[in-house]
Amino acid sequence: MAEDNFTNTSPIISTNAEIQKQDHLTIKCGNFSLNDGSLRVPLAVFYLLIFLFGLTGNLLALWVFLRLHSKKNSVRVFLINLALADLLLMICLPFRVAYHANHDSWSLHPVFCRVVGNVFYMNMYISIFLLGFISIDRYVKLQRVSSRRRFLSSKQSFLTCCLLWVVATVSIIPMIFAGGGRTDSNVCFQYKHLVNAKWKAYVNIVLVILFWVVYGILVTSYGKIAMRLLQVSEERPDFPNAAKYGRTARKSFFVLFLFTLCFVPYHLVRIFYIYSQITDISCRWIQLVDKINELSLILSAFNSCLDPVMYFVLCGSVRKVVLQVLCKNSCLKASGGYNSSSYDKGRNQREQPIQSDTSTL
Repeated sequence: MAEDNFTNTSPIISTNAEIQKQDHLTIKCGNFSLNDGSLRVPLAVFYLLIFLFGLTGNLLALWVFLRLHSKKNSVRVFLINLALADLLLMICLPFRVAYHANHDSWSLHPVFCRVVGNVFYMNMYISIFLLGFISIDRYVKLQRVSSRRRFLSSKQSFLTCCLLWVVATVSIIPMIFAGGGRTDSNVCFQYKHLVNAKWKAYVNIVLVILFWVVYGILVTSYGKIAMRLLQVSEERPDFPNAAKYGRTARKSFFVLFLFTLCFVPYHLVRIFYIYSQITDISCRWIQLVDKINELSLILSAFNSCLDPVMYFVLCGSVRKVVLQVLCKNSCLKASGGYNSSSYDKGRNQREQPIQSDTSTL
């Protein structure tokens, strides 16, 4: 009887031993880069700065799009949703700042940690997909400018954004309630081994593949837009809009540069990061991959600060509204209100040719 009991309990003992071994490996390697404190202060400082500048810039951008930007088209719908996604990502950053400032210790409920982490990544990828939609819209507009056909109407763009938000929200629910596989509730945003939860790794692999698809779309769309405009400006230098076409072409390359700078390093590192999560590799390699992943993630979050700058630089209508709001009060103070109407009229005339700059986004 005793022998039978030992036989029945041996699988349980073996399973518990495997779990303990996995937990020990995760704590030893997965937390190493966090526990040594080398990235704790830089991460807290950079996320705080990104939060402050990103929150201010995206609130201003959303205010412009909702209250002052009267032109209703598919790009406006995408830009509003892009600003919303950036704002929701900004809301997640104070929790990361508090975590790193508190010596990498999470003081809230573990479920809330998973909510913050997954909402952060959800809005990052929503931003990526929206930038992809905008690039397709601009390319289609350039190709079909004579027929005035569009990639999507305003209503279709709205429905597309709603579908994107619903799919993204539903997708993160299993990630939140599946648990983190950790007994230490004070740890958050940490490296995890996914040997016993490989489905999470597969989800991350799908996201990486989708990113490279979107990146290819952006390179193709903005590359063709820029080359087409440069060709027109060179072949017809006497054309009234030749100079403007050249500027718009350079701005297209600027969009690609920002996207590449912010997202490509992270998704290159992500390939090795996911591989380390589902294989048995040395702690030194895990430490290196984890640190590079954390640093490249800062660049991805930094994109939320650069998006409002991109709106201002590339979108003539947004630039006009912001400059009018900023300059109107100063002009009124300087002249006592004299000639303010003529100033607005003159600025409207100067900015009107730049309205087409919206096509760069």
